[in-house]
Amino acid sequence: MTPYDIQGLQGRRVKDRIFTSLVWGLTFSCLAVVFIILFYIFEKGIGSLNWAIFSQNPKPVGENGGGMLNAIVGSLMVVSIAAILAIPVGVSVGIYLAENRGRKLSDRIALAVDVLQGIPSIVIGIVIYVWIVKPTGKFSSYSGSIALAIMMLPPIIKNTEETLILIPTTLKEASLALGASYFRTTMKVMLPAGIGGIFSGCIIGIARIAGEVAPLLFTAFGNPALNFNILKPVDTIPKVIFTYASSPYDDWHRIAWGGSVILVSFIILLNTIIKIFESRWKVQF
Repeated sequence: MTPYDIQGLQGRRVKDRIFTSLVWGLTFSCLAVVFIILFYIFEKGIGSLNWAIFSQNPKPVGENGGGMLNAIVGSLMVVSIAAILAIPVGVSVGIYLAENRGRKLSDRIALAVDVLQGIPSIVIGIVIYVWIVKPTGKFSSYSGSIALAIMMLPPIIKNTEETLILIPTTLKEASLALGASYFRTTMKVMLPAGIGGIFSGCIIGIARIAGEVAPLLFTAFGNPALNFNILKPVDTIPKVIFTYASSPYDDWHRIAWGGSVILVSFIILLNTIIKIFESRWKVQF
């Protein structure tokens, strides 16, 4: 090895170490920011949690105490209905895109999904307001669910498509060769093989909409009372946090911090479920 080769090798090693150190430094910087935010939220909010927050409705303006039972129930209603609406549609579209790659219609659908993913949530809320709220003349939880369902579609579609693409075509060909129909092959072979990625996409979609407040301002609107009717307005945890955090009352600030802890804990739980499910259902091809 010539001195020139040795010098070049040493230079590559130096560059490699610099790049590795840069990557590690940026990674720890991002993690530090995340942990600082989480620590600050839990430090402020963990002491605000009490049984009243989970069991009582908000008190009138000027009275201390109360909770956000109505918002917790409202969030569960809105997110659950959105998931019921979005998951079947998103998985179906993802299957179509995976099975018809390269066709003109599938390319246009994929482009529409990419555009939909970049549309601001408040714009979706305004569109649903014009389409549903204004013609019916009333706010409702189901209109908020439709807005959130539209926001859920891109991650579900993308995860389903990418997961099914990674499944070897030999599985599909073997099922069809044995006489199984295309529908049965899809339902009994392809979907079970990719259930981990599809499920992850669904959970990511739920986590994506759980903290949204902008589209709900134009659809679900808010309701200080406990309501189980999907045809009437409901309050949600993000909406309560937005309203209470911008108020001049210290007691409302306390409840807002408690709601922040509940919301962040819910997001962390969803991401933990994703990791556990992926580790148990990971298929080696």
